[in-house]
Amino acid sequence: MNPANYLYLSALLFTIGGAGVLLRRNAIIVFMCVELMLNAVNLSFVTFARMHGNLDGQVFAFFTMVVAAAEVVVGLAVIVTIFRARRSASVDDAHLLRH
Repeated sequence: MNPANYLYLSALLFTIGGAGVLLRRNAIIVFMCVELMLNAVNLSFVTFARMHGNLDGQVFAFFTMVVAAAEVVVGLAVIVTIFRARRSASVDDAHLLRH
């Protein structure tokens, strides 16, 4: 299979994730779209590593997945805490947390 197809898929996934971040108001959906964008970047890292015949892109993708896993733990904890306090997961209500 042509590596360009993987790069097209990566660009499509990143675009879908970016549109979700910009258009959605639910914090969990926005969070999933950010994760989709990270996975799209990982796919392009691995594709470029495969094209150039080295492991650098795969190492970057591995470290990105480790950081994303830690981000998921902290991010979901914050979202659940906000939902329990406000009964809403809307990103528009985040300004209410100042009080």
